[in-house]
Amino acid sequence: MKHQILFTLGLMAALSTSAQTKQGGITPQMLQQIEQQQAPTASDRALRNALAANAIDLLAKNRQHAGDIDTYFSVETRRLSITDQKASGRCWMFSGLNVLRANFAQRTDSLTVSLSHDYLFFWDQLEKANLMLQGVIDTAHEPIDAQRVQFFFQHPISDGGTFCGVADLAEKYGLVPASVQPETYSADNTSKMASIIKSKLREQGLELRRMVAEGKKASAIQERKTQMLGQIYHMLVITLGEPVREFTYVFRNKQGKAVGTPKTYTPREFYQEIVGQPLNGSFIMVMNDPRRPYYKTYEVELDRHTYDGHNWKYLNLPMEDIETLAIASLKDGRKLYSSYDVGKQLDRKRGYADLDNFDYGSLFGTTFTMNKADRISTFDSGSTHAMTLTAVDLDSQGQPLKWKVENSWGADWGQKGCLIMTARWFREYMFRLVVDKKYVSAKLLKDYEQQPVMVMPEDPLFLPDE
Repeated sequence: MKHQILFTLGLMAALSTSAQTKQGGITPQMLQQIEQQQAPTASDRALRNALAANAIDLLAKNRQHAGDIDTYFSVETRRLSITDQKASGRCWMFSGLNVLRANFAQRTDSLTVSLSHDYLFFWDQLEKANLMLQGVIDTAHEPIDAQRVQFFFQHPISDGGTFCGVADLAEKYGLVPASVQPETYSADNTSKMASIIKSKLREQGLELRRMVAEGKKASAIQERKTQMLGQIYHMLVITLGEPVREFTYVFRNKQGKAVGTPKTYTPREFYQEIVGQPLNGSFIMVMNDPRRPYYKTYEVELDRHTYDGHNWKYLNLPMEDIETLAIASLKDGRKLYSSYDVGKQLDRKRGYADLDNFDYGSLFGTTFTMNKADRISTFDSGSTHAMTLTAVDLDSQGQPLKWKVENSWGADWGQKGCLIMTARWFREYMFRLVVDKKYVSAKLLKDYEQQPVMVMPEDPLFLPDE
């Protein structure tokens, strides 16, 4: 009787499991095979105990590569003060403004300036709100579950971006010193402000879709959109402050001493003082995407900061060509906007990135064999963070040994606010570079002017830098 009861219970359990397991699911037989593969050793038990109380990176750290870091660089630009984006995704803006102030410091030789991120961020958020609302109007005749409609509602605004946004926004709205419009709490900590504004934009987007569906006049829809942007503007004023219209400012030298007399500027006049020329048209963006043909130009649809601005357009190049462009710029004392997958093999405490910093394979008894193209295609890697490229160390043949960037995580982080990257890490996890056209060969400039191939913003590589 006992055996019959056990058999019945076992059969019921098997039938229950079978009924719940569809084709492709984990069956009891599969689970048995999986469990049979597990043959825990004494080392496995020790690792399990260690990981129960320690961070993975602590145990995976490669102690053979934990020695002193070589901080010498044969080519290095003038060091600037380190910035801090705090709990925000504005790295693209910090890196872009770092380049602008570095160019100004090089051009004037002795004057320095810190630029307001809060000011430009205000206009960035308002412009992105308009881009979203106008995009909703433009696609209002499509179903709400259409891919492009969902794109606007899923990403009404964001902190992220690229150098193209710095160019469009600075040319349109100008620049102001950091002392004139300093950071607010919501500029340093954007998540709550962003979530509230996103909710409002989604609500407004639905109303605009209804107006189109009801056959309202285009002029009435645009008037309502303007009223909606007035609400967004008000929310931004409350969180980021009223954008400065005019101010008085005196430049200072590297020693902090005032130079000349105070002068009154508008933001656009100050932009002319700092930049002195249009940014758009002065640079090209290059990228390393081994999934796509090299020496071809691509444009990311709707990847822009202003509705009337420029989509992110780039020339796809092998890493060797990108390195040549970077070296030419650095040798001339010019810093560059650049972006990376900074989370991979990064020793945050030391501010050092190398492929052998952590040995995850040995820790977990496996291997990780994907190449750069594979990692991009599977969303395992992509550009996540922009930093300012400032230095390179070259060997006797002029080949890079290591690189250095100024980061925007504060002066106490890493190498006094900087990150040092080995050449081989750079080739695997560097993605974007913005370079002045004067450092670009005639051939590459011609390649850049090709009719671009339009690519989708949902592509795994085209996440905004944060």
